[in-house]
Amino acid sequence: MKYKKLGRTGLLVSEVCLGTMTFGEQVSEADAIAIVQSAMADGINFIDTADSYVDGRTEEIVGRALKGGRDSVVLATKVGAWKSGPGVNDQGASRKHIMREVENSLRRLDTDYIDLYYIHKPDYNTPVEETLRALDDLVRQGKVRYIACSNYRAFQLCEALWVSDVCNLARYECIQTPYNLITRDIEYELLALCASKNVGVTIYNPLAGGLLTGKYDPDKPPPAGTRFTTKRLGEMYTTRYWQPRYFEAAGQLKQIAEKGGKKLAQFALAWVLSNSTVTSVIVGVSSLQQLKENIGAAELKLSPEELAACDEVWQKLVPTRFLYGR
Repeated sequence: MKYKKLGRTGLLVSEVCLGTMTFGEQVSEADAIAIVQSAMADGINFIDTADSYVDGRTEEIVGRALKGGRDSVVLATKVGAWKSGPGVNDQGASRKHIMREVENSLRRLDTDYIDLYYIHKPDYNTPVEETLRALDDLVRQGKVRYIACSNYRAFQLCEALWVSDVCNLARYECIQTPYNLITRDIEYELLALCASKNVGVTIYNPLAGGLLTGKYDPDKPPPAGTRFTTKRLGEMYTTRYWQPRYFEAAGQLKQIAEKGGKKLAQFALAWVLSNSTVTSVIVGVSSLQQLKENIGAAELKLSPEELAACDEVWQKLVPTRFLYGR
């Protein structure tokens, strides 16, 4: 396993990060614990979860899985994506919500501190300075080591970095964002900003919800027990990726991968890691076999010809167009 610095910090994280969104729904607690232990044995020191996953049950499972080995991992969780209760303030990135929910996450994770604490998505109703001051307080209290954001646009990250600078507050050291062979829009601005400001980049959906494994048949409905059929997120993932043009692109990419003697899933993960601005790729698995295969992607190197072929597929999906920036 290879390790990279998280942005400008001194924190080293594994290139492969274990995602846990499936824990407690698609994956049983016993299997989840076995997956965590196997991941750590294979050198993964970076584990990603969120307070909203399966209504907090995922954090509880992660906490039990890390019993006795908590300090050997970089543990990341998130706040603010979905409502955590019936009240009007049970959501978002306000000081009130952050301060309450961090305590709930610490309790569920059975830990005294969170290594990397993400704002899960932008809160358009809360001033960014309020959010950052609350997070800065958590860093000063020792409950959080580093802060980060997820699903921010480039201008939102840039504004937050500026506010942290002028107000002398802890800054976002990392952003978590979707990126894969059929979802590449962050290349236009966000990746360049992160490279310029030395912000770490962690990637979710590197396999497009599983579409880039090549195992799905577009002429049949999504099979049970997958991202596309879960009660909470199935509709979102189906809308996001279950489209004819994406299946066509996945078929072309599978041919490129197999021509080089590679499996599509490993090929897709290796492609994400080939971008030097990417710090770590988050893999969510439902079995130990999937975990082993995904870890193997970190050892693959794609040829210039393979990378160029991937670009051609992307240009068919999103034809070259005139962009406003020069």
